[in-house]
Amino acid sequence: MAEDMDEVTQTGPKGVINDWRRFKLESMDQESLPPQKKELLRQMSSPHKPNDARGSLNRKMSVQEYELIKEDMQDEQCLKRYRKSCMQEMHERLSFGPRFEGVHDLADGEAFLEVIEKEHRNTVVVVHIYKVEVKGCAALNDCLDCLAGEYPTVKFCRISVEASGAGERFSDDVLPALLVYKAGELLGNFLAITQSFNEEFFATDVEAFLNEYGLLPEKDVAMGDDADVE
Repeated sequence: MAEDMDEVTQTGPKGVINDWRRFKLESMDQESLPPQKKELLRQMSSPHKPNDARGSLNRKMSVQEYELIKEDMQDEQCLKRYRKSCMQEMHERLSFGPRFEGVHDLADGEAFLEVIEKEHRNTVVVVHIYKVEVKGCAALNDCLDCLAGEYPTVKFCRISVEASGAGERFSDDVLPALLVYKAGELLGNFLAITQSFNEEFFATDVEAFLNEYGLLPEKDVAMGDDADVE
């Protein structure tokens, strides 16, 4: 069991410190470091002794190690890379499915069917059927642009009613329409969805509406370039 502890990412404060040690060693330019600092980083990144893995995991940091970690953690860009690396690892382990960027424009009905039938089974697919001339469609498109950035595991799509080939089913009075699928199954069919909002509505209103029906996953931890680092 002790041997296995080296192979996995540790949890808790001590595990975070050891993960940070390893990450710093891998991310720094070893050739440009002074020999003393290089040796200190090597020791920090390999805190386990062969015959005392459990005990060495719990060892205290030296003053030099603390100052080095404190100095490096003030490097905002490096800390962001570390956080992103941890999030990506967690994401892969939990198998949430693929991630997406922005809202996907569907060219025709065939593309519409393909995204419903062939997307990953764990992926929620939100499709906006719109018509440029119908009030509320443009505003809803703007809202979905915002939500796509906050829910990268959800595939947000849009298709004009003309391109969908289903104009007879989606007349102007039922637009904008928002359809939600998962694993090929229709979970939500919201016609004239803007009637559920005030005349002026925002992404938070659409988000709250979808959450009311339990259609959005838990929001990812924000890791944008402007994220605050304490």
